[in-house]
Amino acid sequence: MNKKILNVNIIIWTLFILCSITFVLYPQIDLYISSLFYNDGFYLKGSFYEVFFYKSVPPLISTLAIGSIGIFFYNIFTHKNFLHIDRRTIIYIILVLSLAPGLIVNSTFKQNWQRARPGEIKEFGGDKVFTPAFIISDQGGNSFSSGHGAAAFSLLGFALLSRKRKRVWITLALGYGVAVSFARIIAGGHFFSDNVTSFFIVYISTYILHYYIIEKRT
Repeated sequence: MNKKILNVNIIIWTLFILCSITFVLYPQIDLYISSLFYNDGFYLKGSFYEVFFYKSVPPLISTLAIGSIGIFFYNIFTHKNFLHIDRRTIIYIILVLSLAPGLIVNSTFKQNWQRARPGEIKEFGGDKVFTPAFIISDQGGNSFSSGHGAAAFSLLGFALLSRKRKRVWITLALGYGVAVSFARIIAGGHFFSDNVTSFFIVYISTYILHYYIIEKRT
């Protein structure tokens, strides 16, 4: 099935809808998965794996963002394309790094849904109330959805620009996103649904941006 909506395979849209409904109807999935890494505390928090992937995201994304903005202004002032990267491609990259992770996830979902993190709820030693995914809460948390996960998955945008071994780069980008998402789960920083939701948001928005900014110019 190759039917697409806004350049995104209808299978992805369907999976997103089904996963969203499942997380709302069966919120115990989140509690069960998080409980696998809890024993009087999230025992893998502070492990080399968790710390490495958690701390790898900010410098990586910041470097890519600052570099992209720098290239954008370099191209404008010199009237040249740095490393053959034209202005349209730079705009695409900046939007990939800012739209889904920044505007949609951090500014919209996190600021308004206020879902408590796993480590903050009563089931795992905290004092806040658990709320299912997609349900607006009054707990003042920032769990839904995962900012680190969204930022990590945004590397997909770079992978789509590759002309050789595109599938390999896409696999590596998504693999990094999964690794970061898992690190957030084992640390009690996010629920499984937080990361899955961020994946779909980034995946869908990235393919839409790639189609309208990159593909349609050719």
